[in-house]
Amino acid sequence: MAQGRSAVTSSFGWPLRLGASPALLLVTLLMAVCLVSALAVITTSHLTRDQYARLQELEREQQQLQTEWGQLLLEESAWSSPARIERLAQERLEMRLPDIDEVEVIQP
Repeated sequence: MAQGRSAVTSSFGWPLRLGASPALLLVTLLMAVCLVSALAVITTSHLTRDQYARLQELEREQQQLQTEWGQLLLEESAWSSPARIERLAQERLEMRLPDIDEVEVIQP
């Protein structure tokens, strides 16, 4: 009976054998490499989506800042217009343009 049982167990193969064949090791190694590769693809895809979302956010912020910069340039040109400066000088500082006989030219 013992002989018959050992003949049956050895004919089943892999689950009952203790030693692993080189083909089994190769298949296991290839499966592990495929799993690692799949995880790398998933991670890279996720990071790419995150970076693209950040890029869109930064582009939106750049557009907003560009608009604000244009508004500030318009405001600066309005505040520094020569007509406004002259009007403020007359109103607040009581300045006026001198008459022609009040002008003196100084030679160096």
